[in-house]
Amino acid sequence: MSLSLTFDELGISDPLLKAIDHIGYKAPSPIQAKTIPLLMEGHNLLGQAQTGTGKTAAFALPILTKIDTSCREPQVLVLTPTRELAIQVSESFQSYGKYIKGLRVLSVYGGASMVPQLQQLRRGVHIVVGTPGRVMDHIRRNTLSLNGLSTLVLDEADEMLNMGFLEDIEWILERSPKNRQMALFSATMPKGIREIALRHLPNAKTVKIKTQTATVESIEQQYLEVAGISKFEALARLIEVEDFDAMLVFVRTRTATVEVAEQLKARGYSCGTLNGDMSQAMRERTIEQLKNKSLDIVIATDVAARGLDVRRISHVVNYDMPYDSETYIHRIGRTARAGQSGKTILFVSPQERRMLRTIERATRQKITPMGLPTLQDISKRRIASFKQQIIDTVNTQKLDFFRRLVEELSQESDKEDRDIAAALAYLLQRENPLHPKEKKQRPEKKKSFQKMERAAHRGKNKQRPSGQAEAGMERYRIDVGREHGVTPGDIVGAIANEANIDGEAIGHIKIYDDFSTVDLASGMPKFVYKFLKKVRVRSRPLNLSPFAETSSDTKDTPRKSRSKQGKIFRMPKNRRK
Repeated sequence: MSLSLTFDELGISDPLLKAIDHIGYKAPSPIQAKTIPLLMEGHNLLGQAQTGTGKTAAFALPILTKIDTSCREPQVLVLTPTRELAIQVSESFQSYGKYIKGLRVLSVYGGASMVPQLQQLRRGVHIVVGTPGRVMDHIRRNTLSLNGLSTLVLDEADEMLNMGFLEDIEWILERSPKNRQMALFSATMPKGIREIALRHLPNAKTVKIKTQTATVESIEQQYLEVAGISKFEALARLIEVEDFDAMLVFVRTRTATVEVAEQLKARGYSCGTLNGDMSQAMRERTIEQLKNKSLDIVIATDVAARGLDVRRISHVVNYDMPYDSETYIHRIGRTARAGQSGKTILFVSPQERRMLRTIERATRQKITPMGLPTLQDISKRRIASFKQQIIDTVNTQKLDFFRRLVEELSQESDKEDRDIAAALAYLLQRENPLHPKEKKQRPEKKKSFQKMERAAHRGKNKQRPSGQAEAGMERYRIDVGREHGVTPGDIVGAIANEANIDGEAIGHIKIYDDFSTVDLASGMPKFVYKFLKKVRVRSRPLNLSPFAETSSDTKDTPRKSRSKQGKIFRMPKNRRK
């Protein structure tokens, strides 16, 4: 098949053509050109391709073309190995389907409250994207039905295999309709993946794509972790310390271009916007201002900056993480034009580290970390710039009148010339102090989950006899341990979110090879105890039971004692009427 096809020729619907044109896709990538026609024809598909090659659009576009929004039950299920990928894929579905009226996409994953997921499932969704463990939970609770499923996608199947999800995948596939269409995507094809393909993808068509993308070597690529500080504050600091000619800042939405530009203008920077809401004449005017140095900073979306060629762009900042590596390559290609060098900086949140590695694999280049500019860095930069501004003024301006003015002032006030010069320097920099102060930010409300996770670690270094809980707590055994990949955060998330238990009720957690122990507040009601036995972590039931040195003497019921039952233990959220 020729890869010189256009999206129009692939038979996808008009709303999707409008959406991908708005996003800025000009022509299908190799995997899209090969995969979309096969899925449109109803074939099962086995695709071998790296993340970042455009494979999400390769399965999302044909799926969205055939979606029936009049039907409220789930028609599509996409399984992903991680919550981050589940969110990313669901966002892509929503982006591609933005012009499909009534489309509902839901991402489900562990570590998050069941309540909003249950509410959306009750209202009806068309596409569910989720991790195997949470999908299984919903199926067991009868909150997710696969009866109306027409398409099932396994994304990054080899990653799911590496993470121990093979049995979970088999369990879900066995409960899906036999006549459903299935697509499996994997970067590699280990034995376990081939066995799944043989059992569940009869007569599957195979598509294999080799990644050949690379970025320009003259571009210096760095990333900045933005945890603990607002992205805008990080951007403002970069602008202060980076020596740039012109800077292009990429954001995901048209609204963000305006918001970021307005904040920069409020700080005195000359900046403009490029987005899809602007007329062609307005875009051309912004580009011309960038070229003639009337503007130094432009905040842009991907679609508006496609094909932008301005030689003075020395820096590209990825303020928002791109959806895929292809978009990243297009973005950074706006610098280092005509043989010049350039620099790109990618903002990375803790949840986006995985996409960072994906981009590195796709580009075959290492993106080096950089530190957040400190207030001392900004101060040094401002002082150097201020000194240079004074020297340039001395060298280029006629200052005879001002010398006489200073001499007169010195004689009249009996002040030394250097004191007068210092006062003038103070007045000049008063609006933009050479020593910036830390901006007071509103303290963010800590998520209850974070509080609970800290509670799980509380007192973990205190030495106490094995099997003995601290005062007011009881120790329980759960059937999940180190060999299952569990962390204290997983345990806290399951107990707190699923059973609606306060963080103060969760104490010391210790993880062993094949089981763990957790201290919970005394006086647990029987209905909470029974419910917790069935809660799952890492796809395994907790099977909660009292823990003691000799468990054979322990009855499988919690001890009764006085406690703040009404405050700490409440009806689990999914049991409320």
